[in-house]
Amino acid sequence: MHRPTYRPLRVKSPESLIAESGADLEGHGLKRTMGLFQLVCFGVGAIVGTGIFVGLSDTVAEAGPAVIISFVLAAITCVFTAFSFAELGGAIPVSGSSYSFAYATLGERVAFLVGWCLLLEYGVSVSAVAVGWSQYLNELLDSLFGWQLPAALSAGPSDGGVVNLPAVVVLLMAATLLVRGIRESATATAAMAVLKIGILIAFCAIAFTAFEDHNLTPFLANGVGGVTSGASLAFFSYIGFDAVTTAGEEVKNPRRNIPLAIMICIGIVTLLYCAVAVAAIGALGADAVGNKPAALSLVVDGVTHSGVGGGIIAFGAVVAIASVVLAVMYGQTRILMSMSRDGLIPRVFERVSPKTSTPVRGTWIVAFVFAVPAAFSSLDAVVNLTTIGTLATMVAVNVAVVALRRSHPGLKRSFRVPLYPLSPVLGVAFCLYLIWGTGWTTWVQFAVFLAVGVLVYALYGRKNSRLGESAEPTPRTGAAA
Repeated sequence: MHRPTYRPLRVKSPESLIAESGADLEGHGLKRTMGLFQLVCFGVGAIVGTGIFVGLSDTVAEAGPAVIISFVLAAITCVFTAFSFAELGGAIPVSGSSYSFAYATLGERVAFLVGWCLLLEYGVSVSAVAVGWSQYLNELLDSLFGWQLPAALSAGPSDGGVVNLPAVVVLLMAATLLVRGIRESATATAAMAVLKIGILIAFCAIAFTAFEDHNLTPFLANGVGGVTSGASLAFFSYIGFDAVTTAGEEVKNPRRNIPLAIMICIGIVTLLYCAVAVAAIGALGADAVGNKPAALSLVVDGVTHSGVGGGIIAFGAVVAIASVVLAVMYGQTRILMSMSRDGLIPRVFERVSPKTSTPVRGTWIVAFVFAVPAAFSSLDAVVNLTTIGTLATMVAVNVAVVALRRSHPGLKRSFRVPLYPLSPVLGVAFCLYLIWGTGWTTWVQFAVFLAVGVLVYALYGRKNSRLGESAEPTPRTGAAA
């Protein structure tokens, strides 16, 4: 191996990223099987899950009836950043998402730290999502059979149990489906996305029959500070929309379909979340919803005075959260594949099976590694840390749009950020506002997490970087497993 060439700012050109991944070609290890509809369903599948089915109660506890404003603030943050993702996804349609965008604009060091943060967004959050799945599985079992899994086997030590076996099971089920092939995974995700949208619409229809105006007063019960904290928590409900860009090498016509899918997903999810929040609080009031497990089932049971409706919602939640596990784990494996292709992490993650056209070994490693926190941690332990890590990557993406416009003004772009440069600037501002709302404890935890990332890059990434070995890396076609 050659000694890495020192360069103050190692930047991989967009042209190199596209050529290396085969983004405008067929083949190169991964197959293009996802159309626009499947991509939208994949995006919705990655977003709608634990955040609304489980996290709504925590957000309501912070913001009260003004949780609606919290969801809107989180959505606005996502919209501005979604514009940036759409432009970059159309211009550089590769698997690495934020990591690849940062590599093409802000340099290798920043790109590595963005990828490091994505371990929180995709990796650690999938553990939290699996914990939420376990909660609703017990609710469903109670509705159907009047029986639940014992706490010792369905919760981690911090929640009064020993090990959360359902959380581990759903991770292994998702990995099994992912290694079979992207076509099967996309079909399953599409079916689950349609089902959970239907379940949430049904929830709204039931809850609005018991809507009472007085349940929304006092609207700002916890003040502006509560709205800000609620917005930071609500943002967790939107995490995953950027997973659309991780499918850049497996989407048909990615330059057109990636920007379209991102904007459609944000629109659908924002309307759903606001409607669900208004319906839930309007039916029972903020005090009855806040800090309650399986809150949506609780609302339906309270409105219908029957456990049947709550059981249906619990079934929808089990399906919804399972689809999030599937989509988020998919995104994690594709980002790791991109980082591995660049030499910044071990090569095992870039190897694609010639039989299934999927990174089989990398997928199983991800499943087993993150099954550990899923088995022994609680949902609350990682929500804020996951949120701040995601917001940090979004800041980088908004900055990357500006940097790419300056460095490659003539690059082919199928979508352009409206109101440029105001839009990415506002995206950064809203992200920083929500970061402020996570609190100083989370800031300290995140600073430590970043410091560890800097150390890992210095000890491994920088020395093994393929970009550091030559002026420009040779395009690769993917290694066989």
